[in-house]
Amino acid sequence: MDFNNNELVEKITKIIIQKLQEEKEVLIPIGISNRHIHLCEEDFKILFGKDKSLSKLKDLKQPGQYAANECVTIKGPKGELKKVRILGPLRNETQIEISVSDGFKLGVNPPIKESGNLKDTPGIEIIGPKGKVTKEKGVICALRHIHMSPSDAKKMNVCDKDIVNVEIDGIRKAILGNVLVRVSENFKLEMHLDMDEANSCLIKNNDLVKIVENR
Repeated sequence: MDFNNNELVEKITKIIIQKLQEEKEVLIPIGISNRHIHLCEEDFKILFGKDKSLSKLKDLKQPGQYAANECVTIKGPKGELKKVRILGPLRNETQIEISVSDGFKLGVNPPIKESGNLKDTPGIEIIGPKGKVTKEKGVICALRHIHMSPSDAKKMNVCDKDIVNVEIDGIRKAILGNVLVRVSENFKLEMHLDMDEANSCLIKNNDLVKIVENR
């Protein structure tokens, strides 16, 4: 059987390129979340006035989500944090997302929870330019998670609500466990970490990670 060296090299090259492309497709960009707040309309009006509307500073990577120009102060039993950014659009329920380190400064002990799960969470005082609101619940540390579309999920062989392990490369290479997969047609591929998690691994926005185990 005759082998054409050029054809063989070409075939091997195509296979290598395909493998590299497949590997690249499963790499996930990082988005680092600083402390922020999601407000319901009722609370927003109390804090900023009845005639005020939430205004966009910049779009976020997730479609329809944006950082607003407006900020608030959040106050706990031990301290306060100023200039906490509001993320839009307004929601049905107010939710405050902070890091564990922020909790020490404020004097609150927020549980690590999926966004939207506010059961058994501590409250906090929110102060705006026109008023203040005292919430009985709503403060969480967001469970690290990956946003992805159904096509991304198919490529990675994962489903909505799966819990996976993710590998972070670099000088502080690490495996992060208990990473929640969130799948929706409205999502763009991105893994969210808070500031504490990112700093512990020396990871930056848009660094790439990959799922190494689906358990």
